[in-house]
Amino acid sequence: MDATHDPIHGEQEDRHFNAFSDCYCYLPLYIFAGRHLLAAKLRSADKDVADGAKEEIARIVAQIRERWPNVRVILRADSGFARDDLMDWCESNGVDYIFGLARNVRLVGAIKRELVLARRASQRSGRAERRFTVLEKRDTREGWAKPRKVVAKAEWLDNKANPRFVVTSLHWSDGDARKLYEDIYCARGEMENRIKECQRDLFAGRTGAASMRANQLRLWFAAFAYVVIAALRRIGLIGTDLSRATCGSRATFSIR
Repeated sequence: MDATHDPIHGEQEDRHFNAFSDCYCYLPLYIFAGRHLLAAKLRSADKDVADGAKEEIARIVAQIRERWPNVRVILRADSGFARDDLMDWCESNGVDYIFGLARNVRLVGAIKRELVLARRASQRSGRAERRFTVLEKRDTREGWAKPRKVVAKAEWLDNKANPRFVVTSLHWSDGDARKLYEDIYCARGEMENRIKECQRDLFAGRTGAASMRANQLRLWFAAFAYVVIAALRRIGLIGTDLSRATCGSRATFSIR
């Protein structure tokens, strides 16, 4: 699950300036399962990045479980989605999550020892070094109703500290701190390529109509096109060099 900014250049309905993106834009919400696009929701840029996420996830999980009642669902997202109401919904509905968590003085202070060890190791090796730890049931004072487990990455990179944190419901049986962060959470970054494919290759960013409803329809048209392309890759091009190609790929192939 992720949000992206969609710059607008007119007087469209719900036109707002977004300080983070430094432009007037929309803030569409995307939800993927691997390469499968599950949701594309247009939102105005004056909303919180997690606005409407809980409702979309509830709808999608209900549809998935109607077909596959015993499937395990793990939700990944960046720190913008580490909201108490969304995590509480996941915990109440048997959905695991792993979200980025914005660092603060208290969190960084809690991994001071690990940062020292990473710095010493980096000075010896001459390259970036990292250590991982779990801050069990950490109360981050982020307005959460209850404390939750935080996984920390203490990294020394380019001669400076680079700490990172995630909050998760995943159990130790799912892996140690390194696996939870590097193998499960960091795989979230692949979704950015899928968003680029929608926005750049399939013109999901062409939201120049006057109303939000019309622009949502334009976003859906691009989403439908993505679903067709994904099905073509998955079914028609399986086993070929184009099975992972995108509309923006430059590929040379021959038909025999």
